[in-house]
Amino acid sequence: MAAGMSLGEAEAGGGAGTALAVFGVRIAAAACAFVAQVLMARLMGGEEYGIFATVWVWTALLGHASTWGLSQAACRFLPTYRATGAGGLARGFLAFGSLFSLAAGAVAAGLGAALLWCVPGLVGPGYAAPLLVAALVLPLFALQDFCEGVARGRNWTLLAVAPPYLLRQGLIMALMLAAVAVGAPAEAAVAVACTLAATALSLALQAGLLLRRLRRERRPDRALYPFREWLRAALPMALIDLAGSGFNFVDVLVLGFLLPPAEVGAYFAATRLLQFVVFVQYAASSVTAQRFAEAQAKGDRAGLEALVRRWSRLTLLATVGTGLAVVAAGPLLLGMFGPEFRAALPLLAILVAGHGLAAAFGPAEDLLAMLGAERACAAVTVALLGAAVILTLALVPLLGLTGAALAACLVTAGRGAALALLARRRLGLLTPAFAR
Repeated sequence: MAAGMSLGEAEAGGGAGTALAVFGVRIAAAACAFVAQVLMARLMGGEEYGIFATVWVWTALLGHASTWGLSQAACRFLPTYRATGAGGLARGFLAFGSLFSLAAGAVAAGLGAALLWCVPGLVGPGYAAPLLVAALVLPLFALQDFCEGVARGRNWTLLAVAPPYLLRQGLIMALMLAAVAVGAPAEAAVAVACTLAATALSLALQAGLLLRRLRRERRPDRALYPFREWLRAALPMALIDLAGSGFNFVDVLVLGFLLPPAEVGAYFAATRLLQFVVFVQYAASSVTAQRFAEAQAKGDRAGLEALVRRWSRLTLLATVGTGLAVVAAGPLLLGMFGPEFRAALPLLAILVAGHGLAAAFGPAEDLLAMLGAERACAAVTVALLGAAVILTLALVPLLGLTGAALAACLVTAGRGAALALLARRRLGLLTPAFAR
């Protein structure tokens, strides 16, 4: 290590290559997902595509929630146990987390399916069959989400992101094409069934590779299960993650109740392009969140501050650059969904602006979750999610789709500012990109 360079600075520099690789995988996955969404929109038409979009959003949201925060907690506990040599705790966490996530997903799916079965008129026409198929996806989605967290916690970042975000998306597209080719109707239920098969296949590969790597490092320590401690830390993280996912999905969910499926589909297309921008933050978080926890466990305050400084600036620059490129290419990319989708370009620009403003406030959420201030972070995030719902409900009747985009922009930027202020007060860390 060069003289005068802290551990955190060295890791920040070394982690940039990993973040670039993660970002590359997510961009490839986004491209694959974009092609898949274009394909489905073209095959199914606006109404069926709108139904599929709404069902997929609910599936992803409930699937993430079904880990109860253990996926995010893996990025905190596994690096800490590794730094302190607590092999028994690590083994117990892996076993408990995987079984808990699978069981919680199955319970959520069973309750949802039972509700749909007992109350047939609960959802609109065309939604019941896709939702029943989506119930089968939930347990698999939850387990894959936990596997992703475990891989991130061990710094196996590409193993964390490639199966769920690249392989799964590619399989959805391939399976949908194959289904239609053999005569299946191009309907939302068929698209969700393809999603079920793609999730099962990608999970099998990811879990197999993860188990193989973990067995190589297996130690004779007896597994320990302080699950109350894990859940006390994980539940606030679950609220943070659920609310964070809600920030990405709340506008689509509210629009699903207020507007026809065709209009929801147009808005959803804009949010799909927004994912290219969101992936910048995800790539940075995949590399740094566990490093924040490890630096804290080692007492390396200087290294922690160096990580925050370096990554807040890199993330902002990458977010702005990616956002400008996405908006510039928006007319072409939106037009691929269909000529009527080009009208969503102003919505895309507003959504991108919100994420650019949020990125300027730095990685406050990861710091709060990894360094023990997860409860305060959860409280702020949930409160702002409630504000997002209220603002969306208020603006959509006045401004339509533009109101939903404006509400998402304002609340996303406000969340970044609020968490940065909380990190300053609770942790004594300055997170904004250009703070001195």
